[in-house]
Amino acid sequence: MLAATELQTLQSLVAASSREQLIWMNGYLAGAAGITATAAVPEPAAPSVKKISVVYGTETGNSKKLATTLATRAKQAGIAAKVTNAGQYRLADLEKEEHLLVLISTQGDGEPPEAARSFYEHLQQTPALPQLRYSVLALGDTAYPLFCQAGADIDERLAAGGATRILPLQKCDVDYTSTSELWIDEVLQALQQQTVAPAKVATATPVTTGRQYVQGKLLANINLNGRGSAKATHHIELEAENVSYEPGDALGLVPHHTDAQVAAVLELAGADVAGTVTYKGETWSAANLLREKLSILHLPERVVKKYAVLVQQDIPATRIDLADLLRIYPLKDAGQLTELVALLDPITPRLYSIASSPAAHPGELHLTVAKDRFEVDGHEKTGLASGLLAGLETGTELSYYIHQNPAFRLPEPDKEIILVGPGTGIAPFRSFLAERDATGATGHNWLFFGEQHFATDFLYQTEIQQWVETGVLNLVNVAFSRDQAHKVYVQHRIIEQGAEVFKWLEQGAYFYLCGSKHPMSEDVENTLLQVIATHGKLDETAARAYLEQLETEGRYRKDVY
Repeated sequence: MLAATELQTLQSLVAASSREQLIWMNGYLAGAAGITATAAVPEPAAPSVKKISVVYGTETGNSKKLATTLATRAKQAGIAAKVTNAGQYRLADLEKEEHLLVLISTQGDGEPPEAARSFYEHLQQTPALPQLRYSVLALGDTAYPLFCQAGADIDERLAAGGATRILPLQKCDVDYTSTSELWIDEVLQALQQQTVAPAKVATATPVTTGRQYVQGKLLANINLNGRGSAKATHHIELEAENVSYEPGDALGLVPHHTDAQVAAVLELAGADVAGTVTYKGETWSAANLLREKLSILHLPERVVKKYAVLVQQDIPATRIDLADLLRIYPLKDAGQLTELVALLDPITPRLYSIASSPAAHPGELHLTVAKDRFEVDGHEKTGLASGLLAGLETGTELSYYIHQNPAFRLPEPDKEIILVGPGTGIAPFRSFLAERDATGATGHNWLFFGEQHFATDFLYQTEIQQWVETGVLNLVNVAFSRDQAHKVYVQHRIIEQGAEVFKWLEQGAYFYLCGSKHPMSEDVENTLLQVIATHGKLDETAARAYLEQLETEGRYRKDVY
């Protein structure tokens, strides 16, 4: 239809034009011809995989959040995704699955979250799963010796059952965002293309997060409990110039053993206190290594088992201090010291919820620390970190870092919040309330607090009363368990206020829970389910679905320990 010279001119023009210019010319020519131009949009290729199952195990909600993100992205790509809490997953369905994605955190000494234990233990039986394609995303903290162990165990068990990896195991450190996003991208791409991981690749390189330690002087150390209390809860104030944190974050520190604890171990090991020892190819002062680097208290059972092999003795499964282990089952000679230190774990960081507000307490960082006291064979002992913090004197330098907790943040300033924090669980809520007070937030605030006795254990009583008087706290309910014949806990106060609690939830309130995991957090959660069922006129299944929806929306948040 074009002469040769005209065609040559057109081809030269096309070759010299950019993509945007070609699109413009397309519209121009279509308009000149009197037709409507439409951009040619290629049809997206249909995904090879039609449906997947996403199973998560979590304590703080991070794995659930990522599982929900993954499922949303999968549905956008045309893949049906079913998301299930590992604790509610029907184990009989595992042998029917074709594509399974597991997202799980690690707790304690390499253990799965409590709710995921049945799923985890079922996999330890190595069911035959030759039809299954899977991938595991493991969340953990490189500061702990068994980093992402729960996820690694699940990945290994699935492979042992004949399942095929879609992608290698991906381990994530505490700052998991970028690593998890990349894994989601890659696993969805692999599902759409029906690819599998290279046969020889078992695990992906973990992405670690460097901790920025800062030095701060102790400004104050006050025992909040009155005379006669069975407890010692310390309010600690630290210097924090140019330290950035948000309400909900925690302080992390690596405690050191005392000189007496170290000297006892070295004496029982027959080692010279001033001597040296080789550890991971480096020469250390034996005293410094045990004081600052390696854990010698409350050794886990797996370390005790290694020690039993070292001394060639039959030692019952137990947790025990190294000094007691050496006393009962001594080393053959001091020459075994290098072998001994090689089997010990590093001292793990301890985390304490920050009890101050950047807006209300600039240049400072506050903690609420309960001194952990317990008896072993009739002798009173204290927790390593809590004992260290409780004994600090004003002016002492302390090295610490900020552990960010994005899953435990305040909502928008106009939102209502319900705070349940018995004991030291009050710490982050002191931060929340001080922040809302200092910034003029308009949302209503309701606090539930509990302890043993009103007279001796009402932590931050004066501040709480001031917040009530100034309107920062709209409602307060307290429970002092030992002040009457029958014990009263925060969950009893929640039941008493059930109708109002449910009203707040219906109006969009956020529900926060902080404190001990066992049994407090379970009791409070069961009570909350009861309140939802009773005042929402729902059955048990519907009440749990209501609570799960609150969690999905970020309106039910926990920080338990």
